[in-house]
Amino acid sequence: MATLFISDLHLEPERPDITRQALELLESEAGDADALYILGDLFEAWVGDDDPEPEKLRVVGALQRLTSAGLPCYFMHGNRDFLVGNDFAKASGCEILGDPTVTEIHCTPVILMHGDTLCTDDVSYQDYRRRVRDPAWQRDMLARPLAERLAVARQLRQASKASMAGKSPEIMDVNQDAVVDVMRRHGVYTLVHGHTHRPAVHRFELGGREAVRIVLGDWYEQGSVLTWDEDGYDLRSLPR
Repeated sequence: MATLFISDLHLEPERPDITRQALELLESEAGDADALYILGDLFEAWVGDDDPEPEKLRVVGALQRLTSAGLPCYFMHGNRDFLVGNDFAKASGCEILGDPTVTEIHCTPVILMHGDTLCTDDVSYQDYRRRVRDPAWQRDMLARPLAERLAVARQLRQASKASMAGKSPEIMDVNQDAVVDVMRRHGVYTLVHGHTHRPAVHRFELGGREAVRIVLGDWYEQGSVLTWDEDGYDLRSLPR
């Protein structure tokens, strides 16, 4: 059986086509997998586990059905859904992973990341990330009424879009030195991440051996999934 990896679905009510395709994957191929890894930005915004938005609850329910049937499901925070908490984990049955996480996939040691911490050339984004990942900032945010949190999330999304419009694609991509550093620190030569929306398999030499960086795609225009079984991995798009 195959292990599945997805990221950057950015699910939101305004894009029911993405939600439908995500549910199709969860209710079909994922049911025959041996594990599912969601490497961040499953949701376009997540302002707390108490958000009753129906489309989000449909996806949580689909994950719960998978985990109840015995499928291990893992979730890693992205830059959009970093407020996902323990109540989500209980409701969905997903295990929340740290970023990075080192695991073994079909006998291959692998580093799993969302990928945003690798974009070290984007200094303004890294400053923003440090601020919103601060536990004090998150406690203050989660203590606010739901309506206020939703308004803050809209403001942050608008600010993010404006900031991205003024940056070159190269600035927002990963820094190769950061990639090499994380591989060397963990002694692992295969990395899987999302965030950049640039699906590809990058091969390069590191310490006299081949290293591989697999980038998951976003789901804006089509789905993207990495399947990995005993015969190897396959990064593929899913037509919508």
